Amino acid sequence: MPRLALIHTVPALVQRFRPLVEAALPGWERVHRVDESLLADTIREGRLTEATEARLAAHVRDAAGAADAVLVTCSTLGEAVDRLRPHLPVPLFRIDRGMAEAAVRQGSRIGVLATLPTTLGPTLRLIFETALAQGREITLLERLCEGAFAELAQGRRDAHDAMIRAAFDEVAPQVDVVVLAQASMASALDAATDGPVRVLTSPELGIAAIAVALGARDEA
Repeated sequence: MPRLALIHTVPALVQRFRPLVEAALPGWERVHRVDESLLADTIREGRLTEATEARLAAHVRDAAGAADAVLVTCSTLGEAVDRLRPHLPVPLFRIDRGMAEAAVRQGSRIGVLATLPTTLGPTLRLIFETALAQGREITLLERLCEGAFAELAQGRRDAHDAMIRAAFDEVAPQVDVVVLAQASMASALDAATDGPVRVLTSPELGIAAIAVALGARDEA
């Protein structure tokens, strides 16, 4: 049975991703690893440092030695994942690429919400690069929900979600689609998906895109 290794920086994401991977890749065994320090150190430094990227690389190489594919579920680390990919003997995925591709397909005016500045920048760059590759012109409208991640870290999800909903209400009238930059934000706007503005989150879209990629690889 093939094995997918998932590397997380937020422990709660293990439960978030388990049923998604089970449904999308039923023939794959799943192995979860958590290292909160990767995100905590990046937040503290205000950027992804060489030392933190080296630790991520060590996790990825170790996971690749016992898995057929590796997924990093932290969008803050996405650009480091892209840099590591050419050096890995198995497929390596960043969770937010499927979401970025969907956003560019679905609208030219894209709102991006994030709770961390260290995630906002990489997400904006990924969406812009995706649009460029697809030959599409887009406008990005960004909002940083300052303080929301701290609320979540203290276990106050209701306060975290309320801050994201407030940012959404401000941005939604000006865009075609809203992207939630972090997997930890994914449940904050469940009710908003019934409105005229589509809300895109990385867990479902990322896993769907990875399932397609791995299915094509198996058939090749």
